[in-house]
Amino acid sequence: MGLRRKGRELAMQTLYALGFAETSDEFVEYSLLKQYPEVFHQLLTSERIDYSSPLSAFAEELIKNTIINLDDIADQITKHSANWSMESLAPLERSMLQIAVYELMFTDTPPAVVINEAIEISKKYSSEGAGKFLNGILDAVSKELKDTQDQRR
Repeated sequence: MGLRRKGRELAMQTLYALGFAETSDEFVEYSLLKQYPEVFHQLLTSERIDYSSPLSAFAEELIKNTIINLDDIADQITKHSANWSMESLAPLERSMLQIAVYELMFTDTPPAVVINEAIEISKKYSSEGAGKFLNGILDAVSKELKDTQDQRR
């Protein structure tokens, strides 16, 4: 397994665990940013991954930046998931979508790579139909972002 895929898995697992944390509706991002290091370190320890490794750095970057941009990410997911609210999504799919949409919106990772990674990770951790569901939403987000970029040029 590649370093970046493992990093995405660790980020997804951390966000999934944080989904059960108590947070104030008013300060969700602040609360999650405060709580994630403990959850993340527990995952690293259980996986025997050195905190100073590039894998850890990549995963932590995904976690922090996804949390910081949760509102924008949620807007994109909600816009492209007809009849599904963020709260009604299965926690694993929601976590994977959040990371993938963050990457689509804010990184230079090619959309095809982001979408493929999300699908492959969902095959490992979620139900069989999750990959199709994720693909549909991520493809729609990717197309809208590309159209917006093309219009700005």
